[in-house]
Amino acid sequence: MSTTAALKANPQSSPHQLSPTQLHTSATPHPPPLTPLTIKEEEVNRLFKRLNTRKATGPDSISPSLLKHCANQLSPVFTDIFNTSLETCHVPACFKTSAIVPVPKKKKITGLNDYRPVALTSVVMKSFERLVLSYLKDITDPLLDPLQFAYRANRSVDDAVNMALHFILQHLDSPGSYARILFVDFSSAFNTIIPALLRDKLFQLNVPDSMCSWITDFLTDRRQFVRLGTHVSDLQHISTGSPQGCVLSPLLFSLYTNGCTSGHQSVKLLKFADDTTLIGLISDGNESAYRGEIDRLVSWCSTNNLELNSLKTVEMTVDFRKDPAPRPPVILCDSPVSSAESFCFLGTTITKELKWAQNISYLTKKAQQRMYFLRQLKFLLPVKMLVNFYTAIIESVLTSSITVWFAAATARDKAKLQRVIHSAEKVIGCSLPSLQELYFSRSRRRAAKIAADPSHPGNELFRSLPSGKRLRSIKTRTSRHKNSFFPTAVSLLNSAPLAPR
Repeated sequence: MSTTAALKANPQSSPHQLSPTQLHTSATPHPPPLTPLTIKEEEVNRLFKRLNTRKATGPDSISPSLLKHCANQLSPVFTDIFNTSLETCHVPACFKTSAIVPVPKKKKITGLNDYRPVALTSVVMKSFERLVLSYLKDITDPLLDPLQFAYRANRSVDDAVNMALHFILQHLDSPGSYARILFVDFSSAFNTIIPALLRDKLFQLNVPDSMCSWITDFLTDRRQFVRLGTHVSDLQHISTGSPQGCVLSPLLFSLYTNGCTSGHQSVKLLKFADDTTLIGLISDGNESAYRGEIDRLVSWCSTNNLELNSLKTVEMTVDFRKDPAPRPPVILCDSPVSSAESFCFLGTTITKELKWAQNISYLTKKAQQRMYFLRQLKFLLPVKMLVNFYTAIIESVLTSSITVWFAAATARDKAKLQRVIHSAEKVIGCSLPSLQELYFSRSRRRAAKIAADPSHPGNELFRSLPSGKRLRSIKTRTSRHKNSFFPTAVSLLNSAPLAPR
């Protein structure tokens, strides 16, 4: 029996630049789709032709190379299969099979928890998921928590870190204040999603019932086996969680946790998929709201089958008061949370003093290690290709999250990074953009995009003056706050207004 026939037989019910006056003017967002998803042959053909032939083949043994080279012949067949799957709300069993490959999280393995289970799934199904993903985003994006930064247009890890720092530094401008930051860790977050609970949450986000049923079937009765080298385990059936190898999994987790928000304005809950950060803005030593939100988070996780990992959850306190009184530790799941002097927050190392020497030292060391390859290529490649290599491999490291730390970094730390650029210029034999030039251009471009997006949580910080010619400066009382991203971005736009298209 063909796959299409099987589906029908087994249905389931269940930079161009802007001026400050134009920064808040943006196109009206596209209305969410009101009709069930129908896939077109051209979309499938286009996706197949864009496949990366180096990607691994899934358990169905259909390689991306085959799909890419036979796209014109195969796209009509798979378009019919995809649309039948959507109509019947049933996903073929071959599309729901996963090969679990254990990938070590660290060099020295001491137990099974040191492996990350990565799922290899059907390449055909991944293409199908990308079409569903676009449809889901159009529906749910306007209803998502503004402080969820993952898998959304015009959002990035830099935005998440900059918003967190803005909340903290703005609060610390007030006397007698401090901030407690809880970096929450979940145990196997993606693997604990309950499909029935997810369906209810999707329905509340205006996702059509047919799509809710399709997603429920997609996550239910999945088949998987573990592959370690040449060894393969027995086949197991599972109806909980969403494999990390699936295209839809990250968005589904974001939608699953969309209702997990802070209920108090002095506590901010920022999310980047399963990276959750709770920021308590404490005044006059009153931590009741902060501790109350932690209790609410624990309760919410218990209700929604998410397990908090108290051993990997850490807290960092930012307090610039003289001789602050000792603070009682936070208790999470009957265990005290350990306190940290520094933490790698979404790829950027921040310290309790909010200084950037540790982060910059790491970037410098990493960039210097990659300089070895540039020196080896000097005798093999022309200048233009060397510049391309430098931009992709070395400059990308030097400018990692540059909008977060550059303005507040010391001259000495900046000089460390600039020396790497000078070394690269000597090797290549031409001038390269300085660190400051890169920071200015990226900050202006990022600020313009945020200011043009009313849905962005930082959009309200780019407000025009009554004259409409300049932006309203952000009031700051300390140099720490003044040198953070949003105040400096507003100053950059005001000092050199971006021209309209």
